[in-house]
Amino acid sequence: MPFDAVCLQAVLQELRPKLLGLRIDKVQQPARDQVILLLRGNQRLLLNAGANAPRIQLTELTQDNPAEPPMFCMLLRKHLVGARVADITQPPLERLVRMELDITDDFGQPGRRTLVLEAMGRRSNLILLDGDGRVIDCLRRVDAEMSASRQVLPGLYYEPPASVGRLPVTEETEEGFREKLDAANPERQADAFLLDAYFGISPLVARELAFRAAGETDRRLCQMGPAERERLWQELEQLITHIREGQFTPVCLRQDGRATDFTYLPIGQYGAAMESVPCDSFSRMLDEFYEAREQQERVRQRGADLIRTATTARDRLRRKLALQEKDYAATQDRDHLRICGDLITSNFYRMERGQSKLTCENYYDPQCAPITIQLDPLLTPQQNAAKYYKRYTKAKTAERYLREQMAIARRDLEYLESILEEIAEAETEQDFIDIRHELRDAGYLRSQGKGKKELKRVSRPREFRTTSGFRVLVGRNNRQNDKLTKEADHRDLWFHTQKIHGSHTILCTGGAPVDDETLAEAAKIAAWYSQARSSGNVPVDYTAVKNVKKPAGARPGMVFYTTCQTLFVTPEEELIKRLQSK
Repeated sequence: MPFDAVCLQAVLQELRPKLLGLRIDKVQQPARDQVILLLRGNQRLLLNAGANAPRIQLTELTQDNPAEPPMFCMLLRKHLVGARVADITQPPLERLVRMELDITDDFGQPGRRTLVLEAMGRRSNLILLDGDGRVIDCLRRVDAEMSASRQVLPGLYYEPPASVGRLPVTEETEEGFREKLDAANPERQADAFLLDAYFGISPLVARELAFRAAGETDRRLCQMGPAERERLWQELEQLITHIREGQFTPVCLRQDGRATDFTYLPIGQYGAAMESVPCDSFSRMLDEFYEAREQQERVRQRGADLIRTATTARDRLRRKLALQEKDYAATQDRDHLRICGDLITSNFYRMERGQSKLTCENYYDPQCAPITIQLDPLLTPQQNAAKYYKRYTKAKTAERYLREQMAIARRDLEYLESILEEIAEAETEQDFIDIRHELRDAGYLRSQGKGKKELKRVSRPREFRTTSGFRVLVGRNNRQNDKLTKEADHRDLWFHTQKIHGSHTILCTGGAPVDDETLAEAAKIAAWYSQARSSGNVPVDYTAVKNVKKPAGARPGMVFYTTCQTLFVTPEEELIKRLQSK
């Protein structure tokens, strides 16, 4: 994921003409490391200072904001709402952005604020400066204990991070390149040599330059002849020219249809193993690349306690069910206990008190083979027979009880699996709140008293529109699945993956005839919002809503249907995005 200094330069080159002069209308902080500036003209500028994905871009993705804005968000609102973007700059080949903002203070006097994004991996930060270059506040405060060389604290003058000491790639000359190449360790790989000698390029680009020069990404310098060394300089020189002239092409690398990497120049090192797809803009490319990753990150951050609760309950149920199945298997051998009781009873005349075992003919065996029965020497023969009959009756009762308990355990296990699937698919803050309430109602979470505020908004199902114009609704959680199916027209079609956890999907037909393409699209939507999202040839059952029933006392989302037809489909992410209603 090479969001290096050159990629940052390419993004800013795209953003600058779109943002200069725009007014900041709102400031949001949907996540701990993300700030979104809503600019005039419906532009959403994302500044991400997270360790895994630091970047700046325009985004079309929306997220729910927390009920109570963080303190840093409130500070930015105080200083930046109403400000205009005066300039966006980047020091040469540094992963640092300065947004110069013209403001009007509380007394009507013009002023200047600077928002600095340091996109430097785990040291990433977002810093607000006043007109004199002092730090007003920052996303992550850095004190003397954290860094003795550079502190970032309110009231201090801002100092940019120290240079890494390597030569910026755009300042290299042919003579300097050849000197470095001759002095390098001949056992060093060509791409590692480039990374050691220059800053401003990513490992992906360094490998690409080595591949273009030598046909391999792991070629050592000692294996490169004069012609390959010359080509390596020519490729590096061409890259330098493109950087200086701002010639960038947003390229997304895809494997099996999924975005796995991105860069600013065509990539050929992977051959047929990966597809290099040019994109319309860097911002759209970054949206596509980070959408799934940040969805997983949101689940990890906001759903961690829910996952822990559901997983703990599920694992406890699995252990309990395993013990019940073991006990149930033991009850299936209960006829042996009854036979022992019958044989003891029929052999009273041969037995004396104090015997520890009885050996007699087993008349239940066709061959009347002898059998040895263990006895309690402290009991009379009659008491030993009664003990075996009691154990037989107990096993018979236990079989019925265990069968009921195992059915309940399997039902609850299936329910918890569906909860875990809900958490994995949760997209908004309200989704997590709804799941939390569901777990609380089911008794897996304790009810809490007055605490942190929660969003109070109606959660709507996901909505799609098929190619032929039919609406498709998809539940976000089990309670919404119940409501969706209950309130649907009885002539609508209900879709669900066959014996696989997933969301209830309703194709709203109102009794109108439906073509095969529409059925296939609705089935693919149902398959996408299920545990089979990454699979192919997924079986999806569909039937009229009137055929779907909910058993009395069943958990939320649990239904059965009496008749259905089955389609086998492969989920397609591109289709889902195209059909989704904005």
